[in-house]
Amino acid sequence: MYAVIETGGKQYRVSPGQTVEVELLPAEPGSEVALESVLLVSTDDKTLVGSPTVAGARVITTVVREGRGDKIIVFKYKSKKRYRRTQGHRQDYVYLLVTDIQAEGESLVSDEDRKRYEAMASRQANRYEARLMSAYEALGIVETPAIEATTSEA
Repeated sequence: MYAVIETGGKQYRVSPGQTVEVELLPAEPGSEVALESVLLVSTDDKTLVGSPTVAGARVITTVVREGRGDKIIVFKYKSKKRYRRTQGHRQDYVYLLVTDIQAEGESLVSDEDRKRYEAMASRQANRYEARLMSAYEALGIVETPAIEATTSEA
């Protein structure tokens, strides 16, 4: 089973459990994002094609991390005119883990698979946030709250 979604002006073919790199969305790591712009939903026995989108279809994803793409150099040049301009660009991305595909008001993913994908997404988001916090601590930007170790004396 798979779906074709549209986000950020691009189309992606996604299936449950897949991680997709899309342009930055306003969501925090660990939060759930429902993508409503579903162009096609295909299962083993039937295919729903939208015109332009499939009515009532949604792809439920979880934000697992954020990142940036490779640097692209934009160089403008006009010969014999001493005109040269150099500019760099790095695109911001968000990585989404597909946890569920819904069509016609019902989920197409089994409950046990959906729970497994949600647990996988939360683990990845927690790992990403832990890496961020350790990097912030190393730079001295954010202080973590003091954790008091309680020991029981016998």
